[in-house]
This record gives sequence, C-alpha cells and structure tokens, in this order.
Amino acid sequence: MTGRCRRPGAVRAALAVAATLGVGVGLAACSNSGTALAQQACGHVTRSITLLHESDVPAAASRQAALRQQAYVQLRDALPIAAQAAWADGQWQALMTTVSESNRVPEATLVTALSAQCASATTQSPFDQAPPSSSIPPPAPVGSS
Repeated sequence: MTGRCRRPGAVRAALAVAATLGVGVGLAACSNSGTALAQQACGHVTRSITLLHESDVPAAASRQAALRQQAYVQLRDALPIAAQAAWADGQWQALMTTVSESNRVPEATLVTALSAQCASATTQSPFDQAPPSSSIPPPAPVGSS
C-alpha cells in the first residue's frame, strides 16, 4: 500500500453518479427531437438572414458579395440539420424544403417563409395542437328500424 486510504463506498458512489450521468447524456442524445434540431437549423437561418440584410447596407461591392456568400454558406449549413429535424418529426418538412431551395432560388425570396418557419420552431406550439372538432354528425345507427 502506498499510504492512501481507499474508501470502497466512495468509489462505488462516484461510479454510480458517473453511470447515471452517462445514461442521462446518452438518452438525451438519442432523443434529439425534431423541434430541437429545427431550432438548431434556425440558428443558422437567422445568422444567414442577418448577413443578407447587412449586405443590403451600402458598402463596397466586394463586401456586399462577401456578406451574401457568408449568408449562403450559413443557409446551406442549416440544410443537413433541417433534414434531420424533418426525419425526426415530419412537421419540419417545410423548413427542410425551403432551406433546400436555397441553391435554386435567391435567398431574399425565401426570407419570409424561412422567418415564419423558424418562428414556429421557437414558439413550440404550431403543430402540436389538437385538431379542430368536427361539425359533421356521427353516422346514424344501422339496422335499428
């Protein structure tokens, strides 16, 4: 022995805490919800829109072009995350589709849709609502004449 006092109970307790934390982190990683991923994608979208607006400010043409390129890169960085969000939860298909159009459609054209879709991601209430009640009456019983 090297003079250290070993406490088996303390070691077991530390291992139990580490195991519990490990399981918690593992479960959290496995349960990446579509909404959390959509919010992460929307972080890139928001940066992209900000850069796009900055490119509208009068400046040297090279600076404007650089800002537009940075905006495009941010938007393209959002695409794989938006795709994961759509895979995890189908309600994010529109976000993924809109982001994917950025290689064919000018971003300025997409800003309104992207802003609305990302607003939905941050409010967390857009799609998880109960469907409206039906005004159609139930069918009449059959064979009770």
